[in-house]
Amino acid sequence: MVSLFKKDYKMMVSGKFFFVALGSLLLYSLFIHFGYLHFMNANANIYNVYLYDPAGTCNHVSPLIHLVTSAEELSKALAKDTGNGVGIHIINGKPNVILYAGTEKVDHHRADYALSLLHAGSEYTPRITGNNTPEMKQRREITCELLFIEIVAVGFLGIASVLFKEKQMGVIRVHAIMPFRKSLFIFSKVSLFLLTDLAFAALITICNIGPEETRNILPAILIQTTILSLIMVLTGFGCTMLLKDFKQFSLVYLVIALFTATPVFLSANTAIKMKWILYHPFYHVYMGLKNAFFGIPVTNLAYYIGAASIIILLFGIVYVAFDKEMGKEG
Repeated sequence: MVSLFKKDYKMMVSGKFFFVALGSLLLYSLFIHFGYLHFMNANANIYNVYLYDPAGTCNHVSPLIHLVTSAEELSKALAKDTGNGVGIHIINGKPNVILYAGTEKVDHHRADYALSLLHAGSEYTPRITGNNTPEMKQRREITCELLFIEIVAVGFLGIASVLFKEKQMGVIRVHAIMPFRKSLFIFSKVSLFLLTDLAFAALITICNIGPEETRNILPAILIQTTILSLIMVLTGFGCTMLLKDFKQFSLVYLVIALFTATPVFLSANTAIKMKWILYHPFYHVYMGLKNAFFGIPVTNLAYYIGAASIIILLFGIVYVAFDKEMGKEG
């Protein structure tokens, strides 16, 4: 087992796998610190709030509110400011919020913000529900997304590049005539890629969220990273055994990557909601990872049973495919 582990480590070093991983870590961190955060802060929305109070019942409102004198003027103001504006029409002393619909969460945020400006004094005190600043929220979200993409790409393509290289070098042919347990060959590669993914997850979280924040959330992040890494590495291993060359593998990768990442990101981060996404296994893995970044560990036992079942099933498929490949080489 130790000799297999050393051999796989040398193969990854010769294939510059660790160099690529470190390069990805550096690029992602630079992008987050000097690109993404600056862009998001530059485009941060300060919502424009327009108030129409025909009876003049609101006497102590925030100076941030824009007063209008008619319902028509309110409609025109919102029409010009569709992505940002919030209107408040006071009817019988009660505020009615008017806005152009966007995403559900942002709409609730805009409405709450607008109503808070009606109480400029001590009448309204917001209830603090968390300690995430807008910047920290952005850091957690983008770090989670980049980690997910990295594991889906590297876990899948990385093990494929190593295995196809071993095929060309005749390594599998040599192992086909040696008396050893096939499961050890699989376990060695899977465990090495898993350890690499766990190290990458820890480093990218520490670099972009900070050591103090990472300390509390890292265990949950590593659990979700383990699930995602094992699924992708085993899937890549199985595809490599079943396909002839890297060209065929690349086409399969494009299909899997599109099926894995695109619908998941659309459903999790935009207003586009697909009912069938609840049956998409990677959606639950991604949400588990995202919740872990926000300090909400997954406690649903059915989720872990399902994840373990998928991993065991993939390992069985990989074992059969590897056994068949060794039969060809032997």
